[in-house]
Amino acid sequence: MHAPMDRCFDLARDLDLHQASMSESGETAIAGRTSGLIGLHEEVTWRAKHFGVMHMHSSRIVAYDRPRHFRDVMVSGRFKRFEHDHFFEEDLGVTTMRDIIVFESPLGLLGRLVDAFVLSSYLVKLIERRNQAIKDAAESHRRPHADREP
Repeated sequence: MHAPMDRCFDLARDLDLHQASMSESGETAIAGRTSGLIGLHEEVTWRAKHFGVMHMHSSRIVAYDRPRHFRDVMVSGRFKRFEHDHFFEEDLGVTTMRDIIVFESPLGLLGRLVDAFVLSSYLVKLIERRNQAIKDAAESHRRPHADREP
């Protein structure tokens, strides 16, 4: 992204931008912190429709090193395990954002098959859409509220 690393970092934790970028699935923050910039030890609960089914997913920010890294971890939801690391590096005014997601569905072998053949590609598409929204906002000349610390 052709934008400063701290701006990209803040946009990645902007719950309002997250909701706008996930409007296709109706993703809405319904509990915990529900708008603005989420920070260390804060939680958010999302409600969204995926695969025609309503889902609830609560996560907490458990690691936070502004503007280089933060990690959110599922505290409740349909997954057996879900961890999402967001890494940022800047070189000559260009910021690289890298996501690492570790997830595991319940139901043993059946869950592993669903992960491999359905969820992995689905999550990649969601993250790509989300990251495009972050890139678009970061490179825009507007100054969204994400430039302000909560």
